[in-house]
Amino acid sequence: MTGAAGAVAGMAGAVAVAGDAAARAGRAPGLPGPAGARDVARRELRGMWLATVANTDWPSRPGLSAAAQRDELAARLDEAVERRLNAVFLQVRPTADALWPSPYEPWAACLTGTQGKDPGWDPLGTAVREAHDRGLELHAWFNPYRVANHTDPGRLAASHPARRNPGWVVPYGGRLYYNPGLPEVRAFVQDAMLDAVRRYDVDAVHWDDYFYPYPVAGQDFADGAAYAAHGADFPDRAAWRRDNTDRLVRETAERLAALKPGVRFGISPFGVWRNAATDPAGSPTRAGVQTYDDLYADTRGWIRNGWIDYVVPQLYWHIGNAAADYAALVPWWSETVRGTGVDLFIGEALYKCGDPAQPEAWQDPAELSRHLDFAARYDQVRGHVYFSAKSVAADRIGAMDRLVADHYRSRTRPPGGVR
Repeated sequence: MTGAAGAVAGMAGAVAVAGDAAARAGRAPGLPGPAGARDVARRELRGMWLATVANTDWPSRPGLSAAAQRDELAARLDEAVERRLNAVFLQVRPTADALWPSPYEPWAACLTGTQGKDPGWDPLGTAVREAHDRGLELHAWFNPYRVANHTDPGRLAASHPARRNPGWVVPYGGRLYYNPGLPEVRAFVQDAMLDAVRRYDVDAVHWDDYFYPYPVAGQDFADGAAYAAHGADFPDRAAWRRDNTDRLVRETAERLAALKPGVRFGISPFGVWRNAATDPAGSPTRAGVQTYDDLYADTRGWIRNGWIDYVVPQLYWHIGNAAADYAALVPWWSETVRGTGVDLFIGEALYKCGDPAQPEAWQDPAELSRHLDFAARYDQVRGHVYFSAKSVAADRIGAMDRLVADHYRSRTRPPGGVR
């Protein structure tokens, strides 16, 4: 998503067996089928990611006045309402900095252009209030471990925890990351994120797909000292790394439940847990990245253990993609959440629609509408989230217009939502 969406864009291959996008017999447009006592047919999540890292979606550029930033934010929220969406996933901690007056981390650089500089207003507090006034849920989107999109600690604010604790930081692939293998890092990033929950009436804590970073050919993530200090009980470094990520998820879930039980916890992973060729429990895919093996993130395990309330796999491939077919992954994720109580929302690659660099399927304005047709066959799918807000607004080839006309004819509330 710039992070996530940008990083996953080329990781699975070209064209293969086309998924069947036949309409659902006897169902209202855009609504899932019967699901017993659940209210699936009347409630579904319709969300968009609002990315702030590198000013992806908002603010349009750093250094705008407080009034201009507020106006732009309001316009993004209004666009969500106009598209009959009901949730906004606002990136509030893009690079180990904050969109609120945090006692743990400096003000985000995307606001003023200078990390640590007070923007003169409270973006997160304003976003929560303005979203709720419009009947939108506000999911606070955090990135746990990314520190910077460069490798120079000297460019960070002087007060930045990564400068005060240089041993916490690992340079890798042209970026700086906190080391997930250090218990003090895990405790700190939880404290920093949960401060926002303590202060504001957010509806959810939301993470994207960055845990250990995406692999970079020819480079090693330099956590050998942490492994030597903390990895003795594990058969190999990969198992230790997965346990580190598991601990972050489990501990955050426990602390969030104790702090504010009504706030949900959701994660948006890369769309392939493992390929079936690697693990018989995996999906019928041939993706170049597997979260379990490459990002040390056991997304399937988190669901089965009940550590998260919802999952939003980034299924950023067209129906018929040879390596990772949307029509193969939706059924796999549906079976993965079945009976667990974890809600399944599908992450959708609106940003690919009309991009001339993408395959032919993404030049068709109806592709995303077909995704919703297909997903509606599966009662476990309780909504969709679109990357990202600027694509919702720009709608390059009318794909969002088509989707809204076909599926979002009236507004609805999200599952479990009270707004």
